[in-house]
Amino acid sequence: MILARVGFALMFAALALNAATLTEQYKVVAARLIDAALADDQGWEKLSWLTDRIGNRLSGSASLEQAVAWAAETMKADGLVNVEKLPVKVPHWVRGQESATLLEPVKRDLPMLGLGGSVGTPAGGITAEVVVVRTIDELEKLNRERVTGKIVLYNEAWTGYGSTVLYRTQGPSRAAKLGAVAVLIRSVGPVSLQTPHTGVLEYAADTPKIPAAALTVEGAALLERLARAGSKVVVRLSMEARMLPDADSANVIGEIRGREKPGEVVVLGGHLDSWDVGAGAQDDGSGCIAALQAVALIRKLGLHPRRTIRVVFWTNEENGGAGAKAYRQWAGDQVKNHVAAIEMDGGSERPLGFGLGLTGAPEDVVTRAMEKAREIGKLLERVGATEILRGGGGADIGPLMRDGVPGLGHRTVGQRYFEWHHTAADTLDKIDKQDFRMNVAALAVMAYVLADMPGRLSD
Repeated sequence: MILARVGFALMFAALALNAATLTEQYKVVAARLIDAALADDQGWEKLSWLTDRIGNRLSGSASLEQAVAWAAETMKADGLVNVEKLPVKVPHWVRGQESATLLEPVKRDLPMLGLGGSVGTPAGGITAEVVVVRTIDELEKLNRERVTGKIVLYNEAWTGYGSTVLYRTQGPSRAAKLGAVAVLIRSVGPVSLQTPHTGVLEYAADTPKIPAAALTVEGAALLERLARAGSKVVVRLSMEARMLPDADSANVIGEIRGREKPGEVVVLGGHLDSWDVGAGAQDDGSGCIAALQAVALIRKLGLHPRRTIRVVFWTNEENGGAGAKAYRQWAGDQVKNHVAAIEMDGGSERPLGFGLGLTGAPEDVVTRAMEKAREIGKLLERVGATEILRGGGGADIGPLMRDGVPGLGHRTVGQRYFEWHHTAADTLDKIDKQDFRMNVAALAVMAYVLADMPGRLSD
């Protein structure tokens, strides 16, 4: 009789747990995780080491490989298991020495950064008159004679990253089609303190490859003022940029193994590589270390989720995406056992929540998944990260999402991110320590609940 009563009690307890919302089920553990994250200093110490001691980490560089080795040892020290460096071949672009000098109507050095993947100039540089336009449409209204042999400057004002970045990615080839010998762009960002911005370009296969660089907002404005005043504007551009054979690198992974369903995986992380200026703090050292520290705190608190939580530091997000492709290939048919993928690659300002994307899922599945995710989001009220929006993901989890894995893109207020993005100003001092801790808390709660909840988001 006593055993029967105990059995009924356990059965009713299980039914009550299943009937409760995820918010109710996990409010105690979420509070513990948030408490731990908001008092934590170890994550900040790791981020400081990565950014201040190792610094920027472009694919193919010695500093990236130093970071790969350091990341693997750090994961082991945090008690993660199955720590691996998964080999990846990455592009190896080298900037070399570079400069831009205004020669006419006055002589002045122009702060600049070559665009990632650009070809270099001849040894003596390129000296040519500058044609100033605001937009690609404005350029294409010019006849070929106006552009041939000239350097084209795109001085389009910032209207948001998604729209303005087209001048960096497409601008060089569009100008080359009209005979331009080089391209300059206004740096892709809302403001500048003489801080040029870099980032990858995309050469079209059917046009010549011409050198391309970004000027500061101030430099681009100067050239336009001179041109509008009727002066002939002449610039000498010198760039040693070159592409070397692909280099060896690696994705770094580590896990907390699940207690009941270790074959099912929640993966989270950021990209370890950065551009070769600044220290890759916001983009994306903060994403990597916040993900690692979230999992380290889960382990430190003695929490054992049903499923495996896997941290991944992807390589080569900035100029190729080789790490994301390699991870998807490595996962093979086990991609079906990825319960969710979380990416943090928008900097570490104050968190807002997550965007949820389910590629190709029926509407009823998306609706149920959104309801569950919003229940989890309510657990993050203390750190202001309750917003769960429809549509989300990221470059590194994109290959997983295309095969049906629910993807969550971590979101912040993003007030100043693009002021520092891809510039020499992307350093640790641009990150607020308490904001960083709140991001750790948001990742820890989201990852733990997704890994421990009875079913999947997509069930």
